[in-house]
Amino acid sequence: MSVFSASPRRILSLWLPRLPIDRIRRKLRATLSNEAAPADANANDDPSIVVVKQNNALQVYALDDAAARLGLEIGQPLANARAICPHIKVFDADPAADFRTLNDIADWCDRFTPLVALDAPHGLFLDITGCAHLFGGEAALMQTICAALTRQDFVVSAGIAGTSVCARTIRNHAHGRIVAAGEEAEAVQSLPLFALGADDAIIRGLRRAGLKTIGDVASRERHEITARFGARFTTLLEQALGQGDAPISPRKPLPDYIVEKRFPEPVATEDVISATLSALAKMLVAAMDRQGKGARSLEASFFRTDGVVRAIFVDTGLPVTKVAIIDRLFRERLDALRDPLDPGFGFDLIRLSASRTEIVVQQQRDLDVHVHDSDELAALIDRIAARIGGKRVAVYLPQDTHIPERAVLAVSAQHHLNAATQAKWPERAASEPPLRPLRLFEKPEPIKVPFATVPDGPPHHFTWRRATHVVVRVEGPERVAMEWWKQDGATLTRDYFRVEDEAGLRFWIYRDGLYGSELADAKGNQVAANWFVHGLFA
Repeated sequence: MSVFSASPRRILSLWLPRLPIDRIRRKLRATLSNEAAPADANANDDPSIVVVKQNNALQVYALDDAAARLGLEIGQPLANARAICPHIKVFDADPAADFRTLNDIADWCDRFTPLVALDAPHGLFLDITGCAHLFGGEAALMQTICAALTRQDFVVSAGIAGTSVCARTIRNHAHGRIVAAGEEAEAVQSLPLFALGADDAIIRGLRRAGLKTIGDVASRERHEITARFGARFTTLLEQALGQGDAPISPRKPLPDYIVEKRFPEPVATEDVISATLSALAKMLVAAMDRQGKGARSLEASFFRTDGVVRAIFVDTGLPVTKVAIIDRLFRERLDALRDPLDPGFGFDLIRLSASRTEIVVQQQRDLDVHVHDSDELAALIDRIAARIGGKRVAVYLPQDTHIPERAVLAVSAQHHLNAATQAKWPERAASEPPLRPLRLFEKPEPIKVPFATVPDGPPHHFTWRRATHVVVRVEGPERVAMEWWKQDGATLTRDYFRVEDEAGLRFWIYRDGLYGSELADAKGNQVAANWFVHGLFA
């Protein structure tokens, strides 16, 4: 279970300055290795840049080490870059692909802390408060993360401080710096202004005023800085100095309970994975039981050694307090996966979390047959939902309207089972036939009715889906008035008929409006264009 200590807040800031070009080069290396083309092995060593269109001109958006050694810079026009290096390799920017890669890296970072936030466009914040000791301390944790990203061919810089802005400022200037709590102001005062990440216009204005370092700006009165450069910059400055805090926004909400198992050697066998999930479920249930809670939403996360993360979600209708139920639900979910849970080279971390919990209300279940039956039904719904998806298991609730297509509302059975069992439906005698069909079409389908049989009564025959049906029995009409305040000028009445054809098929059809309108079909015959079939009787 996750435990949050009262120790000072610590933020690890990661920055991948060449993420766009690193992503492209990794993709090219993977392609070359799959094609086994030694002749092209040196192709990735050529200077490479990524360009983006800005102000109707292509400019350098990212570059690699080889391009940087040639003197190329970000923001430089592509024409100038080609003049310096005619054989440079040029790639188009793909911010969406860069964002997906950054999210994949953030998923990988979840193994260190559940509080991971994006720092657009190419950075991450990790709240490591109270968890760095699990990895040998802050320095060891930062070294582990940076070394792993470097092995994956990403250029990365990092810094740790008490605030996110201070950590970001440090990492922009000095990779690997760790600022102790309370020493933020001293750590950043000698850094240049651009390390703050403020707007270029503000930086130029400060330099014109003779202020070149963060310490120079910090020595001035706050009201002077605010009056000239705005309150937002003053807040940024104070956060860099550790005099204020800017909470990060984690990508995922923090679960109520977290338990996890780390392996010194990666595991890949199904038996070990199942046994680990069962052991984690026992720990999770014990932690929740101490506070009288049960899980309504569970997530099992599997962290592979190559950085790939797979997550499996399970929802329940009632708070779960038994290990056997959690095991069974995840077994159903794993068996129903379209893509099997591929361990690759193995999982080095398996985490089980309860993202939503509720207080368990104790009930007398031994003598109350209805409560026992309700529990069995809820358990069955949970198992089916785990296999085919919760949205596919629905119950229907009556609505306070007489409009047929709005009379019922399909909702998730897991979350509305009690409401469905207590819902009151219109009653009818057992000997009476149903007035409404069991199956309604999502959208009424038009039918062709000869105009000679209209306007007042039901049609003698009609054509639906290219088949003609001769009507032999009719019941109706049942006039339904639409909700005129919601129709926005649409037809306000429908006349419904229950009709049966020669083959015994029973239809629920209606005429839209009080009177039929005259139209002509392809053969020139007059037809009533506003007749529809809305449902079928069993």
